[in-house]
Amino acid sequence: MALQVFTAVTGAAWESELVGELDRADHGVTVVRRCVDVSDLLAAASTGVGQAALLSAELRRLDGDTVARLAEAGVAVVGLVDPGDERATTRLRQLGVARVLPADADPELIAQALREAASGAPAPAGRDVGDPRAALPSLGVPPDPADRPSGRGRVVAVWGPAGAPGRSTVAVGLADEAARLGVSALLVDGDVYGGVVAQLLGLLDESPGIAAAVRQAGAGSLDVASLARLAWAVAPQFRVLTGLTRADRWPELRPQAVGVVLDEARRLAALTVVDCASCIEEDEELSFDTAAPRRNGATLTVLEAADTVLCVSGADPVALQRTVRALGELRGVLPDVRPVLVVNQVRRGPVPGDAPREIAEALSRFAGTEVTAFLPADRRAADAALAAGRTLAEVAAGSALRRGLQSLAAQLTGADVPRRRRRGRG
Repeated sequence: MALQVFTAVTGAAWESELVGELDRADHGVTVVRRCVDVSDLLAAASTGVGQAALLSAELRRLDGDTVARLAEAGVAVVGLVDPGDERATTRLRQLGVARVLPADADPELIAQALREAASGAPAPAGRDVGDPRAALPSLGVPPDPADRPSGRGRVVAVWGPAGAPGRSTVAVGLADEAARLGVSALLVDGDVYGGVVAQLLGLLDESPGIAAAVRQAGAGSLDVASLARLAWAVAPQFRVLTGLTRADRWPELRPQAVGVVLDEARRLAALTVVDCASCIEEDEELSFDTAAPRRNGATLTVLEAADTVLCVSGADPVALQRTVRALGELRGVLPDVRPVLVVNQVRRGPVPGDAPREIAEALSRFAGTEVTAFLPADRRAADAALAAGRTLAEVAAGSALRRGLQSLAAQLTGADVPRRRRRGRG
């Protein structure tokens, strides 16, 4: 049976000839509808008649959300661009179109790409378009960092249960300490319920930040240079992409576009730290309406794409119980994610006896997860940093919490912690 295909190729003189060639029986492809715009294409996809779509980069109002909705409808996508148009090729791939061919390709090759896309076969690796960082000497990113020979940085998602276990404090501290260890860092506020990174660092929360980056990603225009412009340069090796100014703007963070932002972040910085919201449940009402945004979709996208998921837990019995439940929920939603567990705010009192040992045993028994690091409670240092809108390293360099975050940053990045100088005897 021939593959049922939609086309949405606009502004091209070769469209009619191509459709005629594809309709030939020996190609195994039948064009069932020639769509005039995105709305027409999405309406056709919702009927369940077609299994693949052939579209051009010039299609009006084409964005990453359109490609994602086609995928949800079971319609695979193949893109066509004018021969030699690298910019259009890059844009389509950024929107999520894995297979992009020149319009003058042989019809049989185009038909084969449609059949492979519909079958779910992995797309061939795209041709390297070069690293734009080479043209950006002012970004503060080493041209050839030793810890990133492939040119792709690592993403660390800082996540954890509700109840203020200190996720944002840990995220800010990790990014800052990594930068101080010589690793270029980008801190992203991805909390869709109440991001506070801008406030913690004394930055203007009206800056474009992640919302603007996601908009550009959805339109296929985000690149490493534009992402660098949208992020605050807090220090030569430390950039910050601020979060949403209001929680009711969460629909702006489309999961597909958030994934594109992370891809560009990997090219901008050796380490990207994302401060995530705690909630990861899937709304049952929205799950039946694939066209509607999901509030927790951005968080799930970050957790799934991250190289390391850092689960931050509090150190009191209530926080530990929440952590056990949260880890169980994470396993149910993303079974392939193996979080690294960090216990924050460790102090005497809430847990009797040897608190780290008791906490480690409880989490191992009830959550089946070993604790990687314990961070001490240091209220005086944390309050001083919050009051000043600065990092712990700036206001309390010798605090126990700062040293713990420095050690954790070194562990995650592989960087060496500088030895502390001992005071001479006088």
